[in-house]
Amino acid sequence: MKVYLNALGVLNPLGRGKREVAHNLFRGSREGLVQRCDLISDRAVRVGAVRSDLPEVPARLAHLECRNNRLALAALQEIEAEVKTIICHVGANRVAVVMGTSTSGIAEGEAALAQRIAHGAWPEGFHYTRQEIGSLGRFVAEYLGLDGPAYTIATACSSSAKAFASAQRLIEAGLCDAAVVGGADTLCRMTLNGFDSLDALSKDYCNPFSRNRDGINIGEGAAMFLMSTEESAVSLLGVGESSDAYHVSAPHPEGDGAALAMRRALEAANLKPGEINYINLHGTATELNDAMEGRAVSKVFGDRTPCSSTKSMTGHMLGAAGANEAAFLWLTLEPEFATGLAPPHLWDGEADPAIPPLNLVPVAFRIASRDRVAALSNSFAFGGSNAAVVLGRGW
Repeated sequence: MKVYLNALGVLNPLGRGKREVAHNLFRGSREGLVQRCDLISDRAVRVGAVRSDLPEVPARLAHLECRNNRLALAALQEIEAEVKTIICHVGANRVAVVMGTSTSGIAEGEAALAQRIAHGAWPEGFHYTRQEIGSLGRFVAEYLGLDGPAYTIATACSSSAKAFASAQRLIEAGLCDAAVVGGADTLCRMTLNGFDSLDALSKDYCNPFSRNRDGINIGEGAAMFLMSTEESAVSLLGVGESSDAYHVSAPHPEGDGAALAMRRALEAANLKPGEINYINLHGTATELNDAMEGRAVSKVFGDRTPCSSTKSMTGHMLGAAGANEAAFLWLTLEPEFATGLAPPHLWDGEADPAIPPLNLVPVAFRIASRDRVAALSNSFAFGGSNAAVVLGRGW
């Protein structure tokens, strides 16, 4: 069964809304990567931050108020009209919600705990359910008034990529006719200090695939799609998943699980490697991830397919990375926004000789003009939870 991504709402360090995000994506903006002094106690750290004002959570959903859900709400508002239209056609009980996150409302929990330590009492109205992982899926369903299946996936950095596979399966199984699919993640101290304890944070701008890379920038963002069988310009051609479980925090050094996910995505899409016009790399700029992904991409695609890591513009949005980077594919393919340009790879240009050569594309690189265009996005997580998503136009 063929499914389409009919509408997109997005905000992240590149901007708010499809038009602003697309403009800054294709010109290679790093304006959203800023220094913050409030996330790690002993120093400033560069992060990808959403800078726009966020909408207020409606009073009826005050029990779910948190920054993570406000990020989600800003993205939802961009597709709300399309969701309401499909509800009118199929009913609220036939629209599912599948979200991905890793932070949920943890930032609010951190602030609440700090107040309790300082003053001996929790803030009035605070409840720990705001930081439950399932809060995001519940919030989206309640905000939109949906009664279909609704849940949240938490597989670390592949969470919202895996949401596409789950939503597609729900539609194919006949459990729903459409789904709101996406993810949101928010900057918080726990995440930054956790990655800092692993010596995984970059001292400045991250530098994916460079011999000089020294770690990641953490980012935040949200992206929401309407998925259905109703035909539109961009289709979900296939999703590939794997779980190599090589190590709790380190990837398989040869990228076996990553390569398997990409091959399964190609198989699901019924495409050959040479039919992929662009790859959005996971590209975290950590020593081990870039090395294994470079080997995996080389095994599957060789060295000719145009590719880039957009984390050098947004930071690593963790559980929301998969949905946001699928959004970058959507903007590359959707006729209203597509300019023929590929998202660029920003780095110092010094290749790591230990990584097989890749076709890392600069600003203003144009994808070959064809009636049919397909693009793939990689998401790899702790524990070897891998996902590759293939979107297409004209297939």
